[in-house]
Amino acid sequence: MFSVIISLAVGAVFGVGLFYTTSLHPVVSVIAGTLVFAVVYILMLKQLMKKVNDGMEAAQKDLMANRPERAVILLTEVKNKYANWQFFIGKQMNAQIGMIYYLRRDFTKAYDYLQKGFVRHWVAMAMLGIIYMKRNQPKKMADTFDKAVAGSRKEPLLWNLYAYCLDKIGEHTKAVSVMEKGVKKTNKNELLASNLELLKSGGKMKMQAYGDLWYQFHLEKQGALIRKQTKAVQGRRKIVRK
Repeated sequence: MFSVIISLAVGAVFGVGLFYTTSLHPVVSVIAGTLVFAVVYILMLKQLMKKVNDGMEAAQKDLMANRPERAVILLTEVKNKYANWQFFIGKQMNAQIGMIYYLRRDFTKAYDYLQKGFVRHWVAMAMLGIIYMKRNQPKKMADTFDKAVAGSRKEPLLWNLYAYCLDKIGEHTKAVSVMEKGVKKTNKNELLASNLELLKSGGKMKMQAYGDLWYQFHLEKQGALIRKQTKAVQGRRKIVRK
């Protein structure tokens, strides 16, 4: 990564210069060079991340304005400009772009980016795991979710999604095991514990409490979702009439 290479070069030049131009102990030159490396790296990283964040904020505004194509262009520009300057920027942008395509139900394009995404971006990883499930690749699905929960152990929805997908493909016993582990890792999260009991009793997991966070994964059929939304609107109308 360019930021590390440049910082190392500046630190090395400073340390070597200090060694040859002073009578200080060599250890002092090494320490001074290391400090210069750290300062230069932090300053470069700060400026770099500001530019990256500015680009992501602009992309977010385009998404809010229903301009997903423009958002993808902006995130691609950020990736092309800064991926070689700092670790994981390229992977983070791939995750963001993949999520946009996934939300638009373009699962083929989403997959192309999500598989190159950042493993600690649990939403993107969950989407990738779901794509593997839809493609009848259960091992890759499980491997993807395993990586996701390893990097984001405290996310209740992630554990729920993992178990939901396992149960959906007939891995009921493993789904229960995953939920039991998730309950422990999330300090007995109430929704996790409730869904665990449902699974144990042979019931269907209830995910609607997560609202839009759940619906973004497109695991409910559109017809069922529309019926629920219609029922909710009708319920609100009745309340207003009263």
